[in-house]
Amino acid sequence: MTNLGLKNEIREIPVENLLNEVLVLKKQGMRLSQACAAYINEKFELSYSFSDDAAYELINLRVVIDPQTQVPSITELIPQAVFYENEMKEIFGVKIEMISLDYENKLYRIKQTAPLGPKQETEVKA
Repeated sequence: MTNLGLKNEIREIPVENLLNEVLVLKKQGMRLSQACAAYINEKFELSYSFSDDAAYELINLRVVIDPQTQVPSITELIPQAVFYENEMKEIFGVKIEMISLDYENKLYRIKQTAPLGPKQETEVKA
């Protein structure tokens, strides 16, 4: 059996390093496979997954932030991230700055603001 050299790595990075790390991976020929958000323990966990299909490598950049933290958009470096970032913003309430094509919370047809993010101050706590 051949050793494929499978690699799956998670790199937790500060938000201020996001653009630089994305640029490095892009220059290495890796492609953005997915980006997603989760709201857990009163923080956002943002994951940006990059893959090299030929080398069977997957590198995940993980950014853990407070809900008030501004996140720079990666769309100037990776244009296809526009849908991932609009989803993070609309569904979770992540504050992403300067998305190249910002749908202004109109990507999905939902009535609730950031249904999977922190509860809004106007909502009654149980």
